[in-house]
Amino acid sequence: MNAVSVKPQAPALGAEVDCGDLRALDAAAFAAVYRALLDNLVIRIRGQTLTDPELIAFGKRLGELDFAPLAKTGKERARPHPEIIVVSNVMENGEAIGVLRDAEVVWHSDNSYRDRPLSYSALYALEVPPAGGNTGFANMYLALQTLDPALRRRIEGRTLKHDMTYNSAGDLREGFKPVSDVRDAPGPSHPIIRTHPETGCNALYLGRRPNAYINGLSVAESEELLDALWAHATREKFTWHHEWQVGDLLIWDNRCVMHHRDPFDGGYRRVMHRIQCAGDVPALRSGGREGHPRAAVAA
Repeated sequence: MNAVSVKPQAPALGAEVDCGDLRALDAAAFAAVYRALLDNLVIRIRGQTLTDPELIAFGKRLGELDFAPLAKTGKERARPHPEIIVVSNVMENGEAIGVLRDAEVVWHSDNSYRDRPLSYSALYALEVPPAGGNTGFANMYLALQTLDPALRRRIEGRTLKHDMTYNSAGDLREGFKPVSDVRDAPGPSHPIIRTHPETGCNALYLGRRPNAYINGLSVAESEELLDALWAHATREKFTWHHEWQVGDLLIWDNRCVMHHRDPFDGGYRRVMHRIQCAGDVPALRSGGREGHPRAAVAA
């Protein structure tokens, strides 16, 4: 068995996993890496040298790969490997090689705007700027567990509509029109509290803030309640922030974390390759519980 060590990075979430070359992981070592992901919500594996086919092969061990059909804005070049999304600010011959530019990327859970949002996302660093572009993560088990009881009562049994019009950098997706009324925004509705299908623990599920709408409320009441939820869910004590190095592979669980990217100087190149795994339909399940181990420690 490949030796696997796990070092937590912050009280709330995150761990650095040392497992050697990802291409050489045997079944037992991969199981240890996967366990670390469930236990720590997001893991960092450093010092990797992966081709796109090797990244895809590793991703398939995490689950069924998703081809991200709505990741396009229509302004970037076609992907050589449909499983891989290029996240970059680089322009070549006047054409963007990827998505999300150098802007700040708002707090979000990947692909919440789909009927079956993602389970895992993995981002591999090929080129990084000397500063900026860091990625922060927030523990949504902990956000739910520490929610004010009065606020918790206001969201019990409620669903949230997740807008699919814009991406997390604020760019209009290919084939969509701008939204003027959040109640009319296209997108599915998911429960605000969901049960993680593997850990059995409940988590707050907010997706992303722009154009979100809590069904059954007036727009004003929905906005007020969402503002309160977001102010709570993104508190610094719930977070861990990762500073990128070339060769880093970061894997996170969208069912129980949100993430955010800091802006960076667009004069520097940043090139990341991302893969993502299909997930389930979000649901609050009978028997779902609170008290994931990392939430219990941080609380």
